[in-house]
Amino acid sequence: MSVNGITGNTLADVYASYTATSKNGEKNAKVAEEPGSSTSAAAVYEPSENTSTAEKAKGANAALAAQLKADQENRINQLKDLVAQMMNKQAGTAGLADDMWKFLAKGDFEVDEETRAKAQEDISEDGYWGVKETSNRILDFAVALAGTDTDALEKMRDAFEKGFAQAEETWGGELPEICQQTYSAVLQKFDELLNQNGTQAASADADPTQTVQ
Repeated sequence: MSVNGITGNTLADVYASYTATSKNGEKNAKVAEEPGSSTSAAAVYEPSENTSTAEKAKGANAALAAQLKADQENRINQLKDLVAQMMNKQAGTAGLADDMWKFLAKGDFEVDEETRAKAQEDISEDGYWGVKETSNRILDFAVALAGTDTDALEKMRDAFEKGFAQAEETWGGELPEICQQTYSAVLQKFDELLNQNGTQAASADADPTQTVQ
């Protein structure tokens, strides 16, 4: 499973090079020679622009923080929308397998044997829309967006629950049993991953030489 990690750089780290190349080193000096003096002239310095540099760095930090927050919210919404779509698709496939097309929200919808057989295969234990495969795809997508950061994963878990609720609203009621099973499987996978991260973090605290994967 490919995971996009989240680095631990702080905003100050990101802009360290920015402040290092700022105008702190600029000097505005005028050398004036006193009348009648044969020695070296006295130096006269004008005020520097250090304060403006600090203000620029502060503004840049604020802009970066706002961008990071917007990116996180976008990722959360991506997962929520994906879950809503996947749950409705899984429910629809289950409906076909049961000879019901609930998206129409009324009456029975007869399907041919070939379509029904394909739907039954898709929702089987190892099928594309089965509990195992569907829950794995959801968790893989969440980890791809959040990395292994515990706080970010907690937000993704919350986004999953909201996406599932959105799917039920679209469906017009409680989703089929296979969707409920997928819901439980996803939450269990989140719990296992979060517990694993907590164990690794505790081990790293106990032995600083260890690296949390």
